[in-house]
Amino acid sequence: MEATSTATALRRLSLISSHFRTHCSSLQVSAFNCSSTDGENHENGCVFCMIVRGEAPALKVYEDDVCLCILDANPLCFGHSLVIPKSHFTSLQETPSSVVAAMSSKLPLISSAVMKATGCDSFNLLVNNGAAAGQVIYHTHIHIIPRKASDCLWTSETLSRCPLKSDEAQKLADGIRENLSISNNIEDSKGQGSSLIVN
Repeated sequence: MEATSTATALRRLSLISSHFRTHCSSLQVSAFNCSSTDGENHENGCVFCMIVRGEAPALKVYEDDVCLCILDANPLCFGHSLVIPKSHFTSLQETPSSVVAAMSSKLPLISSAVMKATGCDSFNLLVNNGAAAGQVIYHTHIHIIPRKASDCLWTSETLSRCPLKSDEAQKLADGIRENLSISNNIEDSKGQGSSLIVN
């Protein structure tokens, strides 16, 4: 257990340091997965499943039939919280839309309470989905990260943005709509269709 905790802490340090404007961002920590080699936790070994079952400690701040919210044990900032489904899903795309909707419907309530408790007036919502995006625990979860002006939490806030080139943007939009259309046809066959915007 000690080796797993150390591995998780080092991976988190590597991911977090990449977001800060410090010399720590040059820190080289090899990427490793805290529970398996294929990027997926098994339900029995998943720390969030253990929390849901009451087998691991956590500070719960909200709970209903579908999800719960806990304080992050290794927060990016004071008040960093996690909304997790009670059922095990390894990624956002594996999580049923009804579960995502139930979790999302609680975000205004929970984020308002977090902001009031921390004295913040802003927050980020974040989903790290997959190893390249920084996912460490392979159980869907939404981060609520309270923010204060000039806290310099993300390096990207200081980066200038470049507008999309219109030909690239059109190809990208067409590709996304095409993939949504394929997904929508699958959802239609399940009786959960939606409409798409077509230019």
